[in-house]
Amino acid sequence: MTTFADLSTSPSAFDTPPVTTGDDTVPPTTTDDVDFAGLGLPQPLVRALARQGITTPFEIQRATMPDALAGRDVLGRGQTGSGKTLAFGLPLLARVADGERARPLHPRALVLVPTRELAMQVNDALVPLGKAVGVFLKTAVGGVPYDRQIDALRRGVEIIVATPGRLGDLISRQVCHLDDVEVTVLDEADQMADMGFLPEVTELLAKTPAGAQRLLFSATLDNDVDSLVKRFMTDPVTHSTAPATAAVATMDHHLLLIPPHDKFAVAASIAARSGRTMMFARTQLGVDRLVEQLGAVGVRAGGLHGGKTQRMRTRTLAEFREGRMNVLVATDVAARGIHVDGVSLVMHVDPPKDPKDYLHRAGRTARAGESGAVVTLVLPKQRRTTLAMLEKAGVEPAELRVRAGDPELAELTGARQPSGVPVSNELQEPRRHGDRPGGQRRFGDRPGGYHRSGDRDQGDRRFGDRASGDRRFGDRDGRAERRYPEREARFGDRDSQGGRPYPEREARFGDRDGRGGRGYSGRPEHRHGPGEQRHTSRDGGRHAGRDERRVGDDRPGYRSRTDDRRGFGGRASARSY
Repeated sequence: MTTFADLSTSPSAFDTPPVTTGDDTVPPTTTDDVDFAGLGLPQPLVRALARQGITTPFEIQRATMPDALAGRDVLGRGQTGSGKTLAFGLPLLARVADGERARPLHPRALVLVPTRELAMQVNDALVPLGKAVGVFLKTAVGGVPYDRQIDALRRGVEIIVATPGRLGDLISRQVCHLDDVEVTVLDEADQMADMGFLPEVTELLAKTPAGAQRLLFSATLDNDVDSLVKRFMTDPVTHSTAPATAAVATMDHHLLLIPPHDKFAVAASIAARSGRTMMFARTQLGVDRLVEQLGAVGVRAGGLHGGKTQRMRTRTLAEFREGRMNVLVATDVAARGIHVDGVSLVMHVDPPKDPKDYLHRAGRTARAGESGAVVTLVLPKQRRTTLAMLEKAGVEPAELRVRAGDPELAELTGARQPSGVPVSNELQEPRRHGDRPGGQRRFGDRPGGYHRSGDRDQGDRRFGDRASGDRRFGDRDGRAERRYPEREARFGDRDSQGGRPYPEREARFGDRDGRGGRGYSGRPEHRHGPGEQRHTSRDGGRHAGRDERRVGDDRPGYRSRTDDRRGFGGRASARSY
């Protein structure tokens, strides 16, 4: 079986290729037995790596680190999973640790990445190493509040790992300045170009000092990336560790030809396998629908795409990494740079149209020398275009016609019948206060923001600030407490203003307006002159006895009947009860 490039190469997987500098070809100078100290890395970083069990550099690290440590501009091409994060991260930390602390709002180094998940992954990989040399890092990504990012910048951060959009926003807010940047790293530069970030990246690079060191790492160095190289890099040295279609024996590729009506059944049976699986769909709607359908047949899965909040994306990815669920359904937002240990199978539910997307999706498995398989579900009408795409990617897959329940499918992928017992698939998105009437608020949004499911927020409101709809003691309307049944029996029900009697009360005292006995003063349509009275029968008529409710009226019996529950001026005094 012919396989394609290992997107996660071990140091011994290939020989060291030539190094290109301009028009000259320099013979390789590194060997497989060189360790990090031999590459010129400072001892504090070498010891920090050893504590993590990292002692042998990968090929991309051996090739690029000497030049990066020497301060040269470097172009590094290596497949995803080949160790590019440490290839640029270690020289970056060494350079920054050798200087002074960062000024407020002026980071000393910048790492630009295309996605939030990749930014967090880079940050997580470098933060422990940065602590060993006294270098502070912070992410600046969208989908999360600005406050913490701005606070960190004001305190002083040496390295900021950012997506182009959020970094541009911080600069426009005058809370981040790139005047002091000594090193700029572009990770997954080709994906940033593919995602349309090239204008933003160009603008950000133009704000950094012209003489700053620049390290550009990418799986491919195409025309879009080349425009950045020509404008912003000075005599860069290029290190290419493997061609884009190199072969690796640890990854198998299969093309599963299926009838249209069996597509979900086949996908669900593969998702129900025992191993950790990543499934890729083309659209956000397709991801959400597949997650819901898998849950209905008993397969718990999480969805990951750009339409979800950053909190949900982080929680979903954490559950998948920690093994609390074995299936992750994603769009291409998760295809680049995201590393999850133990992914043994990648399934293209929707075949990608671009060969680079195929390579990066497939790169989620067979990482760091592990083995893995890639299967692509193909309908009859998709076969020709999919084969053409795979040919461009340098892949010759094994083709197999299968249907749901075929023994060959189980033998190839470990597919099994789902349980059929519905499960709760997706973590529920916490609703912020104001999303809908009565919406819940998350814990911690405000001090004291405790809530019960379905109730309105109470804990963050002080006395006297409650809205009219809050119910704190039993069943209470806006102003009048309806706490005691005997009170209703005595005085009748009231509306939300606490002043309009119901029929049994009207029969006794007549009707009143909705302000609890203030009369119609101030209402033009009911205003009448001094001495003018409007008398109607006291049998519950609509305007019965309005003038009799004036303060000071000495009609016998009126105040005596109402003083036990009304203060002066006729206002309802529910607090007396």
